[in-house]
Amino acid sequence: MRHGKKVNHLGRTSAHRKALLSNMATSLIKHKRISTTLAKAKALRKYVEPLLTKAKTDTTHSRRTVFSYLQDKEAIKLLFGDIAEKIANRPGGYTRILKTGFRLGDNAEMCFIELVDYNDSLLKSGQKDAKEKGQARKRRTRRGTGKTKTETAAAQS
Repeated sequence: MRHGKKVNHLGRTSAHRKALLSNMATSLIKHKRISTTLAKAKALRKYVEPLLTKAKTDTTHSRRTVFSYLQDKEAIKLLFGDIAEKIANRPGGYTRILKTGFRLGDNAEMCFIELVDYNDSLLKSGQKDAKEKGQARKRRTRRGTGKTKTETAAAQS
């Protein structure tokens, strides 16, 4: 029985799993979007979201704490600089998982994991949808053109 065991071991030893998640988190921070399996993406989300929350407070202690997980100075600069500004007002949910289908070789479920504030195509389409919804709010009725009886009588004669 595996009651209360929430960690997905991903078929690896603890050191290998730690290195895998560290490398994936670094890649996610640098590239803003990576393609991986669904199981790894879910494990990565649990790993990286606390680091993103930690990056909101730019102190020496939080930088050292995050560096102990990532071990990449360039990723730390990006995280505490550009990314921390964008996620400053967000209360959580910094990543998004988008399923893309199944891998051809072993039929593993594949997906993209991305930082929410960096998907420009989704952000732009969301703004377009909001504008279109504002314009399409006119109520349509089936009562006719809205002309009164006197106007229609005058038009017929």
